[in-house]
Amino acid sequence: MDLFDSRVGELEKLITQYQSSYYNGEAEISDAEFDKLWDELKSLDPSNPILHKVGADSGNFQKASHVMPMGSQEKAANPEQFLAWAEKHLYDEYLVEYKLDGASLELQYRHGELVRAVTRGDGSVGDVITDNAKKMKGVIPYLYDKDNNPIDFTGGIRGEVIMAHEVHKKYFSNKANCRNAANGLMKRKDGSGSEYLELITYDVWATEGSQPFVDEEDKILWLKECGFSPVNLELCRTAQSVIDYRARVMEERKTLPFDIDGLVIKERRVNHEDALRARPDRQIAFKFSLEEAVSVVRAVEWNESGSTYTPVAVFDPVELNGTVVQRASLANPNTIRTLGLSIGSHVVVVKRGEIIPKVESVLHDVSLEEKLSPVNVPCVCETCKTKLIDEGTRLYCPNKSCEKKVLHQLLKWVSVLDIRDLGDTLVRELFSSGKVKSISDFYFLTEETLTPFFLNEESLSQEKKSLGAQKVYSSIQSHKTISLSQFVAGFDIEGIGETVVEKLVDAGYKTLDSLFSATEEEIAGVYGFALIMAKTLKSGLEENRVEMQKLIDDGIIKIKQASAEGKLSGLSFCFTGELHSLKRNDAASLVKENGGTVKSSVVKDLSYLVTNDTSSGSSKNVKALSLGIPVINEEEFLRLVHEA
Repeated sequence: MDLFDSRVGELEKLITQYQSSYYNGEAEISDAEFDKLWDELKSLDPSNPILHKVGADSGNFQKASHVMPMGSQEKAANPEQFLAWAEKHLYDEYLVEYKLDGASLELQYRHGELVRAVTRGDGSVGDVITDNAKKMKGVIPYLYDKDNNPIDFTGGIRGEVIMAHEVHKKYFSNKANCRNAANGLMKRKDGSGSEYLELITYDVWATEGSQPFVDEEDKILWLKECGFSPVNLELCRTAQSVIDYRARVMEERKTLPFDIDGLVIKERRVNHEDALRARPDRQIAFKFSLEEAVSVVRAVEWNESGSTYTPVAVFDPVELNGTVVQRASLANPNTIRTLGLSIGSHVVVVKRGEIIPKVESVLHDVSLEEKLSPVNVPCVCETCKTKLIDEGTRLYCPNKSCEKKVLHQLLKWVSVLDIRDLGDTLVRELFSSGKVKSISDFYFLTEETLTPFFLNEESLSQEKKSLGAQKVYSSIQSHKTISLSQFVAGFDIEGIGETVVEKLVDAGYKTLDSLFSATEEEIAGVYGFALIMAKTLKSGLEENRVEMQKLIDDGIIKIKQASAEGKLSGLSFCFTGELHSLKRNDAASLVKENGGTVKSSVVKDLSYLVTNDTSSGSSKNVKALSLGIPVINEEEFLRLVHEA
């Protein structure tokens, strides 16, 4: 059995186990954790039958069929997924209901009298718990209208059995959560405890006569007129307004008396045929996620990196993906303006795919405007006092000689070239002493110049040699032949790293002169570029042109050409995990020297994923297998490199 089949089998087993515990009142993991397993199986094996099953009940009760099938809904875990669904479902308006986090129950009536209450079961057949249901708040044994006239209704009414937070806290705090407690109580054979539960309704279907409603909104109104407690309903005109409403509910739900784990979005028209499907297409569950939270911005700090000032939002701590977060990058001044962000703003913070937290949107509320204050954008460089330039997409100090900017460039050069013996502390000391004020100065350092930075005065007076100085000197001199991508990236041009320059090299810009000669429009036409990045690159090249040219013309640095006909020509590699015989930077250099390319993530056209843990269930391994990309270990990679 290969890794793909093994992982699919493991997911089937886990999902079946957790579904069983969920439907029998003792859920072992959270909904968000379950959804991750479900989504992974869906990505690996979309037609897997497990994805089309609901669950199973305990077998302790008489069974009965549902009036309305209780299948699973399509779901969106974030705004991007919801918008993708909404593009295919363009409604004049979207009817949005709370997605209640409880246990589904169908009440079956005959001529207005409750005759049966049936749990969700496998989606078609469930357990009959009528006696227990009659004890629950919100379950009506006989239907009457507001004038106390009997209602002749035969059919099913569906709702969610929930437990209020206060009840859970007071009587059932030994249970993990309200849903677990509710599931357990409603299925007790003796019915004890069901009086602590409540039914909130949201669906109706008559099996005799005409339907007692004209559309989905009218359905909720009818339930209310019958005396039920229907689910909260909101009307949204656009998909974006649904997203905005969801953000507000995310903030408000902590004040609700019961748990909800998302929203259900429908069209106004009642589409019974779609509802009969195992997985209805015309409605979707827009879930909340552990990757999102709502918080309040308390400050905006400005991180200085070289010449660039980057805003960072500081907000009340929230938990995202199991970690407490209270800071998120705002990227640039334009982000603040586009979001309409102020100090005191309520914001949606996201952290998807274990990336750096990000402020995704601002919740605009007129009632809060008096409590907001504007974000102060710096105007002057704190180091050299030069007036900052605010281009919207970037706030920076234009002074080429700004000490902070020069030092950052020196550190970046050492980092990109991976001059390991030349540490940050030594670079700062060399800069402070005036020994190194430019990249060129590194290559004019001698052992004698470096020795005082390693030996004390007594050792110097005895004319002792410094092994540390020798190592640093040797390390610098061994990094004089580098790739064009390293050379350009080492000059610390904003947003221009090795991978970005490699795209230019692949597009035919294989020499420094060709980059100097290219126009902004030509560079913007390269895949992965745009006018803003092209402008930044050209500006950075011109600013550093004199020193770049000096390094090349004086033979201090030699640009090595990647072999277009190398052993790895046309192949691409992604490295993950620890390598044993070499560092990942060295492995990447081997690939480039032999005509191949290195990618930072698993993408469709990747040739190989290299890892020493080929049987791991990591996201990169799983994605590679799902795309049919070979996963090889370090030994196999080196064999490829050294093959004749």
